[in-house]
Amino acid sequence: MGSNDYLNNYFMPAFYPTSQQYTPEQYADVLINQYAQQLRTLYNYGARKVALMGVGQVGCSPNELAQRSRNGFTCIERINSAVRMFNRRLVVLVNQFNSLPGAQFTFINCYGIFESIMRTPVAHGLTVTNRGCCGVGRNNGQVTCLPYQTPCANRNEYLFWDAFHPTEAANIFVGRRAYSAALLSDVHPVDLRTLAQL
Repeated sequence: MGSNDYLNNYFMPAFYPTSQQYTPEQYADVLINQYAQQLRTLYNYGARKVALMGVGQVGCSPNELAQRSRNGFTCIERINSAVRMFNRRLVVLVNQFNSLPGAQFTFINCYGIFESIMRTPVAHGLTVTNRGCCGVGRNNGQVTCLPYQTPCANRNEYLFWDAFHPTEAANIFVGRRAYSAALLSDVHPVDLRTLAQL
């Protein structure tokens, strides 16, 4: 939850006014307040064990690299900075919900997991981190995968499937660490395996 609020809204000022209406801090607050309302509704309907996936490093997506990076490799820090603001508030939200009777909420730090994959891609079997496996233009990120377009042959070596979305290989890494945290920072307060046992 949240990546489209940034990529397809806040950081598209030609189409949406949100970046003129809110600072990044204010926008993160708006998103968290709306998210909290939805989560309260779920809680009131009986949801008790809930995992909230943080937003990943969307400033490193092929689309953002194609549009905003001078060299096609350097991630867009102002986007990632805004995402980190949202994620920090999401951790606070998890803590707030965990004070409710019977609630067992947890935060999955997709940003941090994704960051560690990008830091050592070869250790994760990845060789391409800045281009989509399928797409058009610079970084295969200016236009997402088109109908009948042939994707790359080695998709398991790519971090991104298209202009925005991680590949199955990348999602497997994130899923494994969400289920069984490799680092304490991967989750807060517990991983999915522990959550299931509570």
